[in-house]
Amino acid sequence: MSLIKNIESKIRLASVIAIGGLLSGILIAIGVSFFAYRQVVEARQSIYILDNNVPILAKQTNMQMNRPAEYRAHIDLFHTIFFSLTPDDKYIDYQMKKAMYLIDESGMQQYQNLKEKGYFSSILSSSSVLTIETDSIVLDIPKKYFRYYAHQKIDRKSSVLNRSLITEGYLKDIPRSDNNPHGVLIVNWKTLENKDLDNVEKNQF
Repeated sequence: MSLIKNIESKIRLASVIAIGGLLSGILIAIGVSFFAYRQVVEARQSIYILDNNVPILAKQTNMQMNRPAEYRAHIDLFHTIFFSLTPDDKYIDYQMKKAMYLIDESGMQQYQNLKEKGYFSSILSSSSVLTIETDSIVLDIPKKYFRYYAHQKIDRKSSVLNRSLITEGYLKDIPRSDNNPHGVLIVNWKTLENKDLDNVEKNQF
């Protein structure tokens, strides 16, 4: 009887050791995988330069630290392209094509609306030169929401019109490309305000 109990206790001990070894192996595997993943992520954030074909670590930064600055640069770039125009139909088409790489279908919808209202035709007929100056960009990083404030100047032959511009939208991270170097897409873009501030007549000689 005592022999049977002794065998049973040894079996239980062996089972506990086997289960403990299995759990320990699983925990070690998880730990190693997590460490390896962190190493890969950190390596992707590293910049290397070559010195006689020998890679040397030049700088290591967290890309997310620079993301707010990239968001602002992207928003500013899109609005500059979309609202800075000259009386040249080919140039306008070129600018609009560039702008569409930076925004979702809401940009195309607004472009089509302006086109139907004769906005671009009026630029050509009045020989207007449009420029925009960014006042501020408000970002809500957790929501990826922005509000853009600017002044637009429309320089015509007979007058200079100044307008205030306020737009809003959201930001979506996408892979970087030559046409979208910041890897950001503006989505659900809306114009909240686009009103005349003053219209200064030019001296006619």
